[in-house]
Amino acid sequence: MELVDTHCHLTFDDLAGQVEAVLRRAGEAGVRRCLTIGVTPEDGMSCAALAEKHQGVFAGAGIHPHEAGRFAGADLSGLGELLAHPRVVAAGEIGLDYHYDLSDRKAQRAVFQAQLEICAQANLPLVIHNREATGDTIQMLRKAGFGGRRVVFHCFTGTPAEAGLIRDQGWRVSFTGVVTFKNAGPARQVARDYPAEELMLETDSPYLSPEPVRQVRPNEPAHLVHTARFLAELRGQHLEELAEQTTRNAVEFFDLAQASAAS
Repeated sequence: MELVDTHCHLTFDDLAGQVEAVLRRAGEAGVRRCLTIGVTPEDGMSCAALAEKHQGVFAGAGIHPHEAGRFAGADLSGLGELLAHPRVVAAGEIGLDYHYDLSDRKAQRAVFQAQLEICAQANLPLVIHNREATGDTIQMLRKAGFGGRRVVFHCFTGTPAEAGLIRDQGWRVSFTGVVTFKNAGPARQVARDYPAEELMLETDSPYLSPEPVRQVRPNEPAHLVHTARFLAELRGQHLEELAEQTTRNAVEFFDLAQASAAS
């Protein structure tokens, strides 16, 4: 069995000091490839460096909405250079967060817009952070010309209606261990009915440990198998079948075969 963790943060403090062990445990659990996602340009460079070192690790680079206040009005041209790195397979995570509002919403939109203009030239899939900002996020993506392009709303916790709005644009959502939580009814409904050919999984580690290891901190890529097993049961599939399908989806969506060949 093989799985791909399409969104984790191996450079965050809880995991950075034990990356070798984390990747070993992931491999033993069947998680052969991981995308470690940057939340600032500096973090993106660290992710790319980590991906250079480990064959099964790939990187994403972008400015998280929580960090937007630091970069409003800044020259972001360096992000374009980082997105050209052969081990960087995604732009993100980028987007809007109206739940925590750790950055001013005007600054969030300005930084998101600036990144969309850069990402439009990069021809990489977008990894979107969206928290209680679905309308604005979709509107900005559409206005920037991303309709029908490779876009995934990561860590989806919304409703079937929101998932439908996203899919109407030709975009995807991906699922974390949140779907294993007892209060995740709407997200479970989306995951149960989601098209098999678009389904992708992630941990968002070091956060969101799934059941039955919800109390384990930090979360790590090896725990993806619990989410995969839960979703297989929810969807009435064999685990191996779901693993094969989601791995194929992730490899195609992020073009991991080409990234592996180029490095």
